[in-house]
Amino acid sequence: MPTITFSNFGEKFEVPAGSSILECALEHNLPLDHDCGGNCACTTCQVFVESGMDNICAMSDDEKSLLEANDKLTDGARLGCQSRIQKGDIVVRIPD
Repeated sequence: MPTITFSNFGEKFEVPAGSSILECALEHNLPLDHDCGGNCACTTCQVFVESGMDNICAMSDDEKSLLEANDKLTDGARLGCQSRIQKGDIVVRIPD
């Protein structure tokens, strides 16, 4: 089963393939904002993928547009609601 490690919390969780980073964080009571309810309408669930980017789905045009519009498109930046783990393991950091 794939795993998501939240580096700034020292927590690692097994998740079913297809799970989003946001879903995992909420299930385990980690503080990841999600003002739009995970509908790709804001950028409050932004995370930074530290490793395993190849193990999550590709960034959609909508996600890229939101991150660009809010000057948040940097290396490793993804929206937790849109980042679904497909295989393998990933390490992410939730920003302060």
